[in-house]
Amino acid sequence: MDRMTFDVVVIGGGPAGRALARACAHEGLHTAIVDRRPDRPWTATYGAWADELPPNTSTRSVSTTVRAYAREEHQIQRTYVVLDNAKLHELPDTVEVLQRPEAARYTFNATGARKGRAEQTAVGTVIESDSTETTLMDWRGNGDTFLYTVPLGGNRLLVEETCLARRPGMPLQELRERLHARLAPGEEEERVRFPLDAPRATDDAFGAAAGFIHPATGYSVATSLQLAPRVAGAIQANEDPRHVIWPKKARIVHAMRMRGLEALLRFSPDETLDFFEVFFRLEPEEQRAYLSGREDVKGTAAAMLALFRTTPGHLRWKLLR
Repeated sequence: MDRMTFDVVVIGGGPAGRALARACAHEGLHTAIVDRRPDRPWTATYGAWADELPPNTSTRSVSTTVRAYAREEHQIQRTYVVLDNAKLHELPDTVEVLQRPEAARYTFNATGARKGRAEQTAVGTVIESDSTETTLMDWRGNGDTFLYTVPLGGNRLLVEETCLARRPGMPLQELRERLHARLAPGEEEERVRFPLDAPRATDDAFGAAAGFIHPATGYSVATSLQLAPRVAGAIQANEDPRHVIWPKKARIVHAMRMRGLEALLRFSPDETLDFFEVFFRLEPEEQRAYLSGREDVKGTAAAMLALFRTTPGHLRWKLLR
């Protein structure tokens, strides 16, 4: 029997890989996904800004009140959501699930972030709470780590002790001890470790494997969900999908964000607090541009310039190094 040739084979069955496989199938492309453990449950919590997501993205919880704490309290003028893992996991019947790659016109690596040196690490626990608010960052307490809290629905709240960026990352055991010093552990634990400075892919990759992780936030799933239909559309139109994955403007913004990460890594805990106090005082559109404007060169540059102009003098030289 002749070996089957697919239009698209996606290697990796995480949120990014499945989003791309779904989008390709929706375009009528003969699609397969390589997932050796397709029934493995996802325990990670995927959060995103609501305005980053495609229409009709299924969510598990929604927070219209989002706060951050640096030196002072700040309210963020955006809606934050936790994504529905069960919906992210779904595939149409037309997508074949493989145990190993087969021949295809396009094969995408969606197996997760490539190796880097600067990491974000976190340890979380789920507790009972009727809160509907998200705390994006709460720097009050341990100085070089912050609390991230997000409602999961059903009177459940995820509380994570997070080290935003360090080279190498803060050990998970140390984060666990800090978290348990704040509150008793719940029944579930969530552990996070991924590179912030993984290289941008030049081959056919997608999701974190392509370098989608935002160096300042650690987020990548929303970008994958945004781009999956565009990549599938390019393939259907016989266009090069790499022009969608990494257009020129996105490459420029990525380089600018990586410069921002290097500055952040040079800050002491007190300097980090000063920096985020300035960041959360930026205009909402400036914050949004830096956090979410993947192809917004002008907006990202304006946000970085506003940060530089308003950052205390003792930090400016670290922004320029």
